[in-house]
Amino acid sequence: MSYLTRLHNLATTQRERLRTDQVPNSEGGYVWEVDIWTRLRRFLILGSEAGSFYASERKLTIANTRALDACIEQDGVRTVELIAEISEAGRAPKNDPAVYALARCASVADVVTRRAALAALPRVCRTGTHLFQFATIVNEQRGWGRALRRAVGAWYAARDADAIAYQAVKYRQRQGFTHRDVLRLAHPARLVSAGNPKLDISAEQARLFEWIVRGGDTDGLPRIVEGYTRAQRAGSADEAARLVREYQLPREALPSEHLTSSAVWEALLETMPMTAMIRNLATMTRVGLLTPGSPSARVITERLSDGARIRKARVHPIALLVAARTYASGRGVRGHASWTPVTAIVDALDEAFYLAFGNVQPTGKRLLLALDVSGSMTFGSIAGMPGLTPRDASAAMALVTLAVERHVEVVGFHAGRGGWVARRRGRFQGRADALTPLPLSARQRLDDAVRRVSDLPFGGTDCALPMRYALEQGRAVETFVIYTDSETWAGDVHPAEALRRYRQNTGIAARLVVVGMVANRFTIADPNDAGMLDVVGFDTSTPQVIGGFARGEL
Repeated sequence: MSYLTRLHNLATTQRERLRTDQVPNSEGGYVWEVDIWTRLRRFLILGSEAGSFYASERKLTIANTRALDACIEQDGVRTVELIAEISEAGRAPKNDPAVYALARCASVADVVTRRAALAALPRVCRTGTHLFQFATIVNEQRGWGRALRRAVGAWYAARDADAIAYQAVKYRQRQGFTHRDVLRLAHPARLVSAGNPKLDISAEQARLFEWIVRGGDTDGLPRIVEGYTRAQRAGSADEAARLVREYQLPREALPSEHLTSSAVWEALLETMPMTAMIRNLATMTRVGLLTPGSPSARVITERLSDGARIRKARVHPIALLVAARTYASGRGVRGHASWTPVTAIVDALDEAFYLAFGNVQPTGKRLLLALDVSGSMTFGSIAGMPGLTPRDASAAMALVTLAVERHVEVVGFHAGRGGWVARRRGRFQGRADALTPLPLSARQRLDDAVRRVSDLPFGGTDCALPMRYALEQGRAVETFVIYTDSETWAGDVHPAEALRRYRQNTGIAARLVVVGMVANRFTIADPNDAGMLDVVGFDTSTPQVIGGFARGEL
């Protein structure tokens, strides 16, 4: 019987298969592979820009494209609907992956998928920039047949002349395309003359298309076109500011020499869209418009405190996180620009970050938030945002939960030097080379919380440590939430097995949520265990999904 006891107590290390359905990750540890639909969601939300610790941007994009193609082959219409839903709801930090995926769907051999993709074009490509991106990709993958020309023509026809004029003035050129190029390819007026019932172009729209393609006088065109042509000839900043107010011009309509004037930026701010305002906070501070207590600073803090306005503008939390970090630092990520940040605006960006997630309900459960701070989490960037690593982003996401939960603990973990084992090496508490409780608080500013995690040392990955820590320290945890890339390999026991041991020893039916922070194909969540869930990091719906799962609603 002693042999049976010893066999029962033997643990399967993470470099060995726990079950036959596991696959090796990039470091040789055995995990599970997420299904193609989860893989697609990760790509649409996290993207593949800047790559990861284990894969270059090109390699990661190719791998995700294969998953996209597999989804198309299995159910093309479902694939298109998922792309459109994530894009339309503003769940992703950047729209680029959705545009790429839609263009891919519009270029496949299956007619039903192509039709669905072209019908979804207005839902995914909402601005001229998105349309130019789409045109660039489809131009490389297929020809401009009648169906594609009709879909692009309908994109223009669905907008009134004022909306088209705004697009023409604001998004003049992107991705090597202009509206002139796209209109020449699509020929919306020619499609109408051919008797296409799906396109209904007014005389004003047709006249505007003519101006975009061939130029000429602006008589009879929307006022913003006249304002744009006059602004291009403005002889002074004061004249440019007056034209901005008179015609409600966007920044892109002005010559660059007038964009160093605080008077021009003050005029622009009056009708500036939310996303543009957030992107230009540093510039407005640098030119002297934003100072402590200034009227313009008060306008901005009021707008950033309006949750409904933030969500209507589809401002993603990650855009606010990046803006908060960059603005508070007082210097740009690229170049040598510097400014003195206004404290009230930094605080307002912090508040806006939480508001962008919507109404997150507390679970009332005992939670352990475990942040993977291993080496692989310090490489690459979330959705291509410069300087924002998966490790940094996980700290920001933890703050969202901390803001609403009362019974929550936050820890950071990695395997340490040579692989860290709890009982053999001593206490968890305070060990900088293994698992360390993190003094994060919802009262902290975002930049401070991210800095605390960024300053930690890093090593290999052992995703079983949070469960082992909770068991040995007597923590009564009802839901573990692990933010990781699932590149675990250094532990003596698999994370799924560590969770089962925790359940057996404590009698608590603990749940595990794995928050995937990289668009790879791995997860530590056992697909056969209903008490484990895999979600995508920095999806705006993630905090609500975590809460619903912790409460047993999912």
